[in-house]
Amino acid sequence: MSASMAGFVVNDALMKTVSDDLPLFQIIFIRGLFASVLIILFAWARGALRFGFAVRDRKLVGWRLLSEVLSTVLFLTALFNMPLANAVAIIQAATLSVALCAAWFLGEQVGWRRYTAIVIGFAGVLLIVRPLGADFNIYALAALAAVASITLRDLMTRQISRGVPGLAVTVLTSLTITTMGGIGTTFSDSVPVTWEHVAVLGGGSLFLLVGYYAGVEAMRVGEVGSVSPFRYTNLVWAIVLGFAIFGEIPDLLTWIGAAIIVLSGLYTLHRQRVRSGA
Repeated sequence: MSASMAGFVVNDALMKTVSDDLPLFQIIFIRGLFASVLIILFAWARGALRFGFAVRDRKLVGWRLLSEVLSTVLFLTALFNMPLANAVAIIQAATLSVALCAAWFLGEQVGWRRYTAIVIGFAGVLLIVRPLGADFNIYALAALAAVASITLRDLMTRQISRGVPGLAVTVLTSLTITTMGGIGTTFSDSVPVTWEHVAVLGGGSLFLLVGYYAGVEAMRVGEVGSVSPFRYTNLVWAIVLGFAIFGEIPDLLTWIGAAIIVLSGLYTLHRQRVRSGA
């Protein structure tokens, strides 16, 4: 799971390095072409290219694809315009919002301890976003909107039948996002792409595949309660890469807010494990 998180964050960092040269949708489209080919080959090798979903699952997958497209656009918009660690830290709140919404809409049991942890975790988000501060801008709102989209995505994912191959859904997701990026490029100015851009975006798609593969294997082999906390290692990678590549050093409030989010999320996962008897 730690390798999975590293793959995703390295992909994010590589996307951010070309954000000053290429427009958003062009980046999404080019990376999507590479990622789709790699994911399709990977899914084919594992025999997961089966798309005969039931009607109920088709609707859920459709909503999941829509929320994935929205979260991709919103998160990359935030990522390209704010420090890497800040953007990744805010996204960590999705773990808390999914737990909250699962209780409200899916009837999952959440006790007062987890509710308290969720509220404290959202307080950590406010320390990073600082809605009343001078640095608050539309990009912080984009990161928060990405959290909402990720929450919708995960709620839809939880309801998809177990017989639906996860890699098949991943293939559809990649193709949908790539198509969206292609459509978006027709409404924005295109910029000439260099071989350096191609190498960076191709490398990003490779790390994206590493993230998907390692994450799938971690959840298949390891116990969910033991593996899930390691999702928060992506914040460590974001801080390290943010400093190494972009010279970004989180300020004190961001450190405190990130720590609160991580601790709240870990406690929420712990209480979920206790209630499930794991």
